[in-house]
Amino acid sequence: MPRFNPLVEELSTPPIPLVQGWGRAYDGSLGPLIDMSQAVPGYPAHPDLLAKLGEAAASLSYSGYGAIEGDDGLRGVYAAHVSDLYGASVNPGNIHITAGCNEAFICSVMAVAGAGDAILMTNPFYFNHETTLAMMGVRIALVDTDSAKGFLPDPKDVSAAITGDVRALALVTPNNPTGAIYPAELLMEIFEICRQKDIWLILDETYRDFLEGFKARPHLLFQEAGWENHLIGLYSFSKSFCIPGHRLGAIMAGERVVEQIAKIMDNIQICPPRPVQAAVAQTLESLADWREANRAEIGRRADALRQTMAGLPGWDVGAIGAYFAFIRHPFEGRTSIEVAEHMARRLGITCLPGNFFGNGLERYLRFAFANADSATISLLQGRLKAMVLD
Repeated sequence: MPRFNPLVEELSTPPIPLVQGWGRAYDGSLGPLIDMSQAVPGYPAHPDLLAKLGEAAASLSYSGYGAIEGDDGLRGVYAAHVSDLYGASVNPGNIHITAGCNEAFICSVMAVAGAGDAILMTNPFYFNHETTLAMMGVRIALVDTDSAKGFLPDPKDVSAAITGDVRALALVTPNNPTGAIYPAELLMEIFEICRQKDIWLILDETYRDFLEGFKARPHLLFQEAGWENHLIGLYSFSKSFCIPGHRLGAIMAGERVVEQIAKIMDNIQICPPRPVQAAVAQTLESLADWREANRAEIGRRADALRQTMAGLPGWDVGAIGAYFAFIRHPFEGRTSIEVAEHMARRLGITCLPGNFFGNGLERYLRFAFANADSATISLLQGRLKAMVLD
């Protein structure tokens, strides 16, 4: 058999299907499976959005190729939306629509780094970011975060980790996997470091719509003069609009960056999916109250998880926010994979092992709590109280 690309062949099995396979071995004896493995909305898309999506999918006008950068309708509406959100002046030329935020990350990295260069990430990191870099031959540099500080990086550590081969720092806020929310002041301090070191800050804000205060300004970075020379913002419509299967994300960057990314996209997707672009463009503002209600519901689920874990001695919430909580388990000397596999197979609770997200995380598990309602989350306490590892 001919050889495979070793950079791909050496990657680990995708984590979500692995953990879901453990869950399928659960016998149902304690009640229904509680799935806290993958970040998916635990409620359906709005009927108005689905109606617009159906109309666009049935229209010949959206059956042909569109612009590489995305359709003008969505680029314009989204530019106006983020201009208002950030109190900044963003124009459609600063927007590139993508097939999901993972693709936005891949193309952003390709635009600024090549094989042998390095991208700096925090530890813990989002595993798809790590595997993306690994299969591109881009070196991964890490800056550790401290659980005692809510898994937020120290700017001094960030500065020290930026060596000559680092082309960009990639941050996720609200964070995946920890749920940690980066304060605006911390982001500004880190951005200033990136400007001083002359590297890019790639800021993934997939979960920003689930910050407390739906219309609150997450930070002031896009108000900074010359932001486009060092900042690339990423976003996903999937969670806020409950359409992960339709794959829709966005990049916000300087026009020179968008030009470079268009070169890459022309070889990957030609154009982003068009019917969903049309549907979101028509409902981005009209569904604002619906999205705020969903944000509030996710907040209630976060509160339910806090209360549930508070009743479990030895289990500690290291950080929580948006869709995720990073939970420290009480089983010293047992790996996070052992603990998560036991929970899935014996207790009917699927979550992700901490060591899927970086180094030194064997005592942690990622709970994606947005998938389950508050009543379901409360069931965790009874099952985990009785947990005994073989």
